[in-house]
Amino acid sequence: MLGQFKPVTYEPYGRRRSGVPRWLVLLLFGISLGAAGVVVIQELYLPARLTGDASSRLRTAFERAEAERKRLEAELGDATKRLETALAENKSAEGEVAAARAIAQRLRDDLTSVIAALPPDPRAGSIEIRAARFSVNKGALAYDVVLTRERPGTKTIPALMQLLVTGQNARGAEATVSLTPVQLVLGSHEVPRGSLQLPDGFKPRQTTIQMLDRVNGKQLGMRVFVVN
Repeated sequence: MLGQFKPVTYEPYGRRRSGVPRWLVLLLFGISLGAAGVVVIQELYLPARLTGDASSRLRTAFERAEAERKRLEAELGDATKRLETALAENKSAEGEVAAARAIAQRLRDDLTSVIAALPPDPRAGSIEIRAARFSVNKGALAYDVVLTRERPGTKTIPALMQLLVTGQNARGAEATVSLTPVQLVLGSHEVPRGSLQLPDGFKPRQTTIQMLDRVNGKQLGMRVFVVN
């Protein structure tokens, strides 16, 4: 029976375990698995990573686009200011136009009142010659004539003003010259002004105004005035 017993080895510090601790293995495995998962997700689902050269080009393009955006923003600001200035000037111009129209209307009203106060044409034609003034300026006959219609109606009519000037010609003889006819369009009244060339050396004394419906046509009015 003594031969069946084996000797027992004494270990004062207990039996030592060999190998790596289990918790460290699990930690390393988890880290490896997480890193592999990140790599897989990046390769399958995320955009490809840029190289250094591509990243530099992308940054340059971004800076260029940002500079262009700032330039366009500045141009937009300038255009907005110019538009605001133009609108203000347009508003001011509209006010000036309205004021000019009011002045023109007042002048037309004043002219109508002045014409109404003129003495009537003694011949009382369908076109009345209410007043006229003639003078000589550098060989030309300057004229200011006031015409009215007997019954103006609502429509204008064409008319021809023919001036027959009587005086002395260059040889000192009595003569009458017919100047270039003046084409007019008459409403209720008209005030033609201008000048017509006289023959060389001609000295006018009086002018006969003939109002015609056309050249060599029907006479619509006539009156004689002295040349000043």
